[in-house]
Amino acid sequence: MTTSSPSHMPPADTVPDHPVHANQFALLRQRRFAPFFWTQFAGAANDNLFKFAFTVMVTYQLQVSWLPPAMAGLVIGALFILPFLLFSATSGQLTDKLDKTRMIRFVKNLEIAIMVLAAWGFWRADAAVLLGCVFLMGLHSTLFGPVKFAYMPQVLQPHELTGGTGMVEMGTFLAILLGQVAGGLLVALPGIGHTTVAAACLGLALVGRGVAQRIPMVPATDPSLVINWNPVSETWRNLKLAHGNVVVFRSLLGISWMWFFGAVFLSQFPSFAKEVLHGDEQVASLLLVVFSVGIGAGSLLCEVLSRRQVEIGLVPLGAIGMSVFAVDLYVASRGLPAVPQMGLRAFLAQAAHWRVMADLALLSLFAGLYSVPMYALIQMRSQPTHRARIIAANNILNALFMIVSSVLAGALLGAGFTIPQIFLITGIANAVVAFYIFMLVPEYLLRFVSWGVSSVAYRFRIRGAEHIPAEGPAVLVCNHVSFIDAVLLMAASPRPIRFIMDHQIFAVPVLGWLFRLAKAIPIAPQKEDPTAYERAFVQAVQVLREGDLLAIFPEGALTRDGSLQPFRGGVVKIVEMAESHGVHPPVIPMALTNLWGSFFSRVERRDGKQVAMARPFRRGVWSRVGLNVGAAVPRAEVEPVALHAHVTRLLVA
Repeated sequence: MTTSSPSHMPPADTVPDHPVHANQFALLRQRRFAPFFWTQFAGAANDNLFKFAFTVMVTYQLQVSWLPPAMAGLVIGALFILPFLLFSATSGQLTDKLDKTRMIRFVKNLEIAIMVLAAWGFWRADAAVLLGCVFLMGLHSTLFGPVKFAYMPQVLQPHELTGGTGMVEMGTFLAILLGQVAGGLLVALPGIGHTTVAAACLGLALVGRGVAQRIPMVPATDPSLVINWNPVSETWRNLKLAHGNVVVFRSLLGISWMWFFGAVFLSQFPSFAKEVLHGDEQVASLLLVVFSVGIGAGSLLCEVLSRRQVEIGLVPLGAIGMSVFAVDLYVASRGLPAVPQMGLRAFLAQAAHWRVMADLALLSLFAGLYSVPMYALIQMRSQPTHRARIIAANNILNALFMIVSSVLAGALLGAGFTIPQIFLITGIANAVVAFYIFMLVPEYLLRFVSWGVSSVAYRFRIRGAEHIPAEGPAVLVCNHVSFIDAVLLMAASPRPIRFIMDHQIFAVPVLGWLFRLAKAIPIAPQKEDPTAYERAFVQAVQVLREGDLLAIFPEGALTRDGSLQPFRGGVVKIVEMAESHGVHPPVIPMALTNLWGSFFSRVERRDGKQVAMARPFRRGVWSRVGLNVGAAVPRAEVEPVALHAHVTRLLVA
């Protein structure tokens, strides 16, 4: 996240400027975020207290012939997400058309009414009434979903979006944890369990409505929108709207797959605890504790690991971890001896169970790393007037994927597969799906490589990142020190960058493949290949006409001694050609510092020859490098000598 822009910034009359804060927890002291956070926290806790208490009740306490215990979690989960499929399109329209705060308060009023009915169902131990309330609470969450993610971009600055999204995801899963633990414990209270659950659900609904009254008013983004009440045609329209932005749409698919993945595990925990781990209700609650804490920890880590920008490079890292620990969970849980049902203390006394819990914790931590950047990317890159409808499209896809998840898991159970085997299949499928998505959207893989290099190979510090435009075309001008300069620039910008690069670098193993994947523009000297030379400029101008970032290393080649070489005139030619097409891109100077002499730069040997990528530890491990970014250069100074002077000043800044 970088400097403000009209599409990302909150309107000036709704959210005042706020000083830069140390971390995302500072948002909990601000009215623009805290009441909203606690409102969604109470709602998520209530959803899960209710659902899990009901699931435990039909798994361990009631004998309902038409709802066998092994299928209870799947049926309840599918019924809860059905309204997302039916009503998300209408919900997205209402959220774009109406004041966000008005929508939130209406949803909280609805929650109170549903919990009154649920309280009656618990008191009578009526499974049919409670199944109806599951559907209604799914409707409650369907209405709240678009508000949840459309509200934040209107009240948070761009550099706060990853942290705010991480806080909400952490809060959601902490609420899931507390709600499900409370639901499992309260429903098991002898004699008073059902009544206590009913009172707790109604109390949480009242608390959520009270806190919602403190949420500041946030204006509608598209008040003139005409509501289409036909859910079928509007659902199709929302999906087409989301499909209009390829990166956003495929991110929606990635998030939906994460919910498919998570639904398999969450729906099976009660049965997994009972049939595989031979534990009681408390053991089922412990699995949910471990899973939810892991998600929360991963969500909070995102802001630290992403340097307070939308870093989708964390997504492949998350996908790898999800698969690795899903497979290890299968290995850890197969072959556990059949023993009488254990309580929590007996369960924890066995070392084999600690490996199961470690797998669950790490699997869910990586799921947090996977999901938060995707959610933040969707919020940041969706058009503000259509943001809620894009999020509604996401909820529709989530519902479809979760329903398919429930059906497939049920089919596998019916075919004789064990729960650990289902976990194994899910982990392998996750690896296949993740690889497919990353090949479809190379930006994820490119960001992963750039994040890894800048975070692992080096200690990379960026100064002046706010000067990189958050939207619109711009030309980035930087010194050329090493073979991975482009990779480091990718890490510094939350937006994709197209590079003009010497054609010879495409012959370098691995790096050449990486730069081709990044759609870098090869350029050859005019004397060597005049056709390729001119074609590079035409492609560069097209990048700017499309509103994207273009980076160029105007020295024309890697420095041979670490000093800044004279600049060539390619930048001037690109800007003039762009201006002839009505595009006036700002030129942003940059300087990479302390990179000379590192593994990826050239170094002179004793025989006088220069080599690169030799002696990998000659600078030690995790050496410090930096990028200094300056303000846009005045148009009159967009010429080689003046640009050289700007970059020189940044080198010593």
